[in-house]
Amino acid sequence: MATALVTWGGWDGHEPDKVAALFAGWLREAGMAVQVTDSLSSFDDAEELKAVDLIVPVWTMSKIGKEQALNACAAVASGTGIAGCHGGMCDAFRENVDWQFMTGAQWVAHPGNDGVDYGVRMVSNDPLVAGIGDFTVKTEQYYLHVDPAVKVHAVCDFPVVEGPHAVNGPVAMPVVFTKGYGAGRVYYNALGHQRSVIDHGPAAELMRRGLLWAVRRS
Repeated sequence: MATALVTWGGWDGHEPDKVAALFAGWLREAGMAVQVTDSLSSFDDAEELKAVDLIVPVWTMSKIGKEQALNACAAVASGTGIAGCHGGMCDAFRENVDWQFMTGAQWVAHPGNDGVDYGVRMVSNDPLVAGIGDFTVKTEQYYLHVDPAVKVHAVCDFPVVEGPHAVNGPVAMPVVFTKGYGAGRVYYNALGHQRSVIDHGPAAELMRRGLLWAVRRS
């Protein structure tokens, strides 16, 4: 049986406990054994972490120990998958560049804050997005600094609201991307400011598929 570690904490505004429970439920429905914890001590043992088939971080604006981050990176490089959303993965540990190198992006802004209406467009023919189609959301629109090596599956368009970024003209910003890190698979979805954004409809299906895609391949 495949195993997953779902670890949550950090800024309460992102409802990390509720998002973690949502993800854990999907993984259990898929037949996985899931451990849910609100502690980063789960990253302390490098060998135990390498034995996990999927890591799902749900942390925002937090701090991680250097060895903890290196253990997570080593686990993914060895074949453990990692998948997450919104600030829970790509605004988790702002001071740790090892984490950012592995996960593939870092949040830097959300012009207009929460409640922006914008479209999400599918831009690949990958099974991760097949049949989902374009859709609209009303939530934070993440502006990311992104690893140029990622494979982009869905994007949103900037600018939607005015700000200092608008002078640069149209930008297609990744919303869903994948990448490799050693033998491991990395999946990220920028949606998920709160559970209600990703617990239904196309956004939920994108996230559910991504979690399962990232699981270690034998």
